[in-house]
Amino acid sequence: MKLREIHYRWLGIPVVALIAELVNEHPVADLSIAEKYFYSVIFTAVYWSGAVIIIKHFRRKFPEMSLTTKRVVSSAILIIIWMAVGGIPVKLLLGLDSMDHMMEVKTYTTYIPFNFVAATVITLIYEAFYFFEKWKESFRLNEELKNRQIRTQYEVLQNQMSPHFLFNSLNTLASIIPEDSIAAVSFTEKLSEVYRYILQNKERELVSLEEELEFAKSYVFLLRMRFPDNLTFEFDVDEKFLKLNMPPLTLQMLIENAIKHNVVSKSKPLHISIYIDNGKSVVVKNNLQKRETLEKSTKTGLDNIEKRYSILGGKKIDVISSANNFMVAVPLIDLLEESDLKFA
Repeated sequence: MKLREIHYRWLGIPVVALIAELVNEHPVADLSIAEKYFYSVIFTAVYWSGAVIIIKHFRRKFPEMSLTTKRVVSSAILIIIWMAVGGIPVKLLLGLDSMDHMMEVKTYTTYIPFNFVAATVITLIYEAFYFFEKWKESFRLNEELKNRQIRTQYEVLQNQMSPHFLFNSLNTLASIIPEDSIAAVSFTEKLSEVYRYILQNKERELVSLEEELEFAKSYVFLLRMRFPDNLTFEFDVDEKFLKLNMPPLTLQMLIENAIKHNVVSKSKPLHISIYIDNGKSVVVKNNLQKRETLEKSTKTGLDNIEKRYSILGGKKIDVISSANNFMVAVPLIDLLEESDLKFA
């Protein structure tokens, strides 16, 4: 069984209670040693558990590492107050003190130095463990992202940049050369740009929307040569969004996903639109005309994109399917606003 904080707390309460009993003078002097220790355990449990509740509250309120100072100071101040007043109901309930004594100021000021030291130590100890857990989580997510990148690179190269894709591209090129040598040169240049982009960005977690769009347009150029009259594209992206970021190859995967799952023919042309929604997402939309039979999937597509976004700050993609259209909206990432984004 994995030990959690609560296990350490309840194991530590008897030990801390013993130390507190040796250091502090008990307010009721005629109690036996066993009774004094029993009450010390009760008060230690009350104060410690209350402090943990306070610490967890401020962790939820200020979870980011950039808010560490605010989290620590807020926790320490409230713990000091808790240690001054938290035991009052318990003392009254156990008959260890009177209401008249509780109304005296010195009741709350006598142990201020001790409360301050105790609150500081407790907060720093818990904060150190919190920092360590965050570091372990970041390390795990970093490794998970790297592993997913490796898998993504392999799957993308296997699926879109596979010998099958290259074979289709070369066949298209061979058919163009006798008819239009200028178009053949353009096709070759775009094909090289597609491969160059993948090689240059395979190690990156994020690229700008501007880079991704340029790559998508090069990829679209190749597709239009392959489906000259059956495939149309529309790009509607304002320049002010071009510096926002997204995982590389996302648009290419979504375009390929649309082609793979829909009929592309002269009688049923496929139209793909790429545009910005509310300044927060880039949308890839196509008219829905599902194929009856699909190519063998290598599982590179929506699932892959969704998992990469999940790792990059827990963002989610939206998939909307209607009777006539299929849309995927992927979040755009602003690195200036999201300084706590992992691995950005």
